[in-house]
Amino acid sequence: MLPRGRPRALGAAALLLLLLLGFLLFGGDLEYGRPRGAAALDRDPPTDPGGHNRSDCVLPRPLPPRCELLHVAIVCAGHHTSRDVVTLVKSLLFYRKNPLHLHLVADAVARNILETLFHTWMLPAVRVSFYDANELKPQVSWIPNKHYSGLYGLMKLVLPGALPPDLARVIVLDTDVTFASDIAELWALFAHFSDEQVIGLVENQSDWYLGNLWRNHKPWPALGRGFNTGVILLWLDRLRLAGWEQMWKLTATQELLTLPATSLADQDIFNAVIKGHPALVQSLPCVWNVQLSDHTLAERCYLEAADIKAIHWNSPKKLRVKNKHAEFFRNLYLTFLEYDGNLLRRELFGCPSPRPPEAEQLQQTLAQLNEEDACFEFRQQQLTVHRVHITFLPHEPPPPRPHDVTLVAQLSMDRLQMLEALCRHWPGPMSLALYLTDAEAQQFLRFVEASEVLSARQNVAYHVVYREGPLYPINQIRNVALAQALTPYVFLSDIDFLPAYSLYDYLRASIEQLELGSRRKAALVVPAFETLHYQFSFPTSKAELLALLDAGSVYTFRYHEWPRGHAPTDYARWREAQAPYRVQWAVDYEPYVVVPRDCPRYDPRFVGFGWNKVAHIMELDAQEYEFLVLPEAFTIHLPHTPSLDISRFRSSTTYRDCLQALKDEFLQDLSRHYGAAALKYLTALQQPEAP
Repeated sequence: MLPRGRPRALGAAALLLLLLLGFLLFGGDLEYGRPRGAAALDRDPPTDPGGHNRSDCVLPRPLPPRCELLHVAIVCAGHHTSRDVVTLVKSLLFYRKNPLHLHLVADAVARNILETLFHTWMLPAVRVSFYDANELKPQVSWIPNKHYSGLYGLMKLVLPGALPPDLARVIVLDTDVTFASDIAELWALFAHFSDEQVIGLVENQSDWYLGNLWRNHKPWPALGRGFNTGVILLWLDRLRLAGWEQMWKLTATQELLTLPATSLADQDIFNAVIKGHPALVQSLPCVWNVQLSDHTLAERCYLEAADIKAIHWNSPKKLRVKNKHAEFFRNLYLTFLEYDGNLLRRELFGCPSPRPPEAEQLQQTLAQLNEEDACFEFRQQQLTVHRVHITFLPHEPPPPRPHDVTLVAQLSMDRLQMLEALCRHWPGPMSLALYLTDAEAQQFLRFVEASEVLSARQNVAYHVVYREGPLYPINQIRNVALAQALTPYVFLSDIDFLPAYSLYDYLRASIEQLELGSRRKAALVVPAFETLHYQFSFPTSKAELLALLDAGSVYTFRYHEWPRGHAPTDYARWREAQAPYRVQWAVDYEPYVVVPRDCPRYDPRFVGFGWNKVAHIMELDAQEYEFLVLPEAFTIHLPHTPSLDISRFRSSTTYRDCLQALKDEFLQDLSRHYGAAALKYLTALQQPEAP
């Protein structure tokens, strides 16, 4: 769904928080909302001993035309940096009043993540272009570099050649920058470049380039304190005319004759070039790059500034940097880290901001819904396009194996406690989709990092589907997890089930023995059981499970509530079975199955509780999958509090009526798609509803 209007209430709350923090930070001496020292704006800015403006604070410049397209370039690689990009972009979107074009130089991992994210974010007046970082590596790989960013930290040097030749100007940002003002104000500073100036930079806010931080410290050459390259204005067409590529390569080659490597990646080379060609640089006001390194002198800037425009966590410690004002800056960062990205899908009023075609079609469909319809929220939820951040945490894809299986499941915040036990039971790859708010995603991140079990697993892929709407979009979430599975086969499970300890190996062996794939189109049924005991000794074999079943400690799944959901599995036959056996589809059958990765997707119309798996199994049957029950396989459901949606289903006749309407529509669509072969499914219309 595409929310309309600027998030004024939350924006005001964030602003009040920042004003309060500013009050505490600056000792309460505020003059019309300005910290002490703001009067210095009305005087000439002081200079440091090196002759550079210490704050370079000037009166506000006029903004560019409101509808002018602003270009921003960012280099990003890997899972961590992809998350940082999201926070940076949120801060840009919160304040912006202009259309944006993001130019992302990304490796394969970051591109895969961010393409999915921006496609599902559907931001009005935001274009995104990607550039292959691997293609640029040869241009910088010859430069020895000690900086933690590696080769990617050098790629800003090659942007004039990598970006489109007709692109004249661009703002270049590090991923660890957070904006506290409209980026159009920064873009406006291009107007103050002289004819010779091609690079806009903020002075370095430490003594790094003065060379006196420790004994034998020998930095690269720089003009005075040098400049920081976390925020750059690049006048691209002028740089190209000036022969930028030859200029920086020649400078780097000369300096590397006496220096072993760069310490600060591209920043060292930019500064060495500027040292030899000082006319190239335009010094920017310090508030556009408040640098929070361990040895920062940024206090000289922000204690005299009317407001801070952008903060830069330019220390490897990031938010853990030692700074007496770090809490103030950390809270500004956290405001955007946990900010609801759905609220940033606002249009730019007064500017033509065409949506992507799919977003425009979605908006038209949503507009046709009848808000008086009793099932309106069901209709709205099934049309909602959720933001999706795939591989939210680092993930190592499994090596290619012809019979490998990925466990696929979905969960929300209240089921996180299941993850550690699941990892102990299933050593193979997993693809898990989590339905979370932006704030919950950060809680989840901390949960995994604090868990020895979860943090040690690299073959579990977590995909965040951001929460929006009143109903749980269970099949949409399942489809995200299913689409990201990388093995030939998938075990379609639920998060509150624990598989047998041996199930992963057993499934792979069964797939091979049964010659599934092109020779046989089958869904392997894993019999499902449940226990009502929270303290439970998990069986290590089928014999142990049968003993628990006979003792009444374990039951066939939903035996007391909805036995027909798994009755076709024929548990009596399973007790004695020594080989896989075939069972027939029946109304309301919803087993847990192993199928090829390219199986039909779950029907997204089913949201909340009810019929979400039933419809999927029905479509497998319609596509002539045979159902084979595995004699040694089992999975056990553990008890937990009921979900909100199942409670609503049980208590609301309207909820149940809407589910019935969705079932009717699904059956009609199934009949249209599969013709006479689907006539048998129409009997489902006469079946009693689940309790």
